[in-house]
Amino acid sequence: MKVELEADKCVASGQCVVAAMEVFDQDDDGIAILLTEEVGDDRLGDVEEAVAVCPAAAIRLVRP
Repeated sequence: MKVELEADKCVASGQCVVAAMEVFDQDDDGIAILLTEEVGDDRLGDVEEAVAVCPAAAIRLVRP
């Protein structure tokens, strides 16, 4: 599974980091950054939560 992040939409809420800290981090301005684009089954639930709680709808999962 691949994660896509539109950083220009990010409002720096940090909810993605709370939901999936192994996949997301924040830069010095609080804007989300991806630590990895590929997500295995072990982290899929966390990333699905990050997608659901992102207030800017800046994250999406791309399924093969």
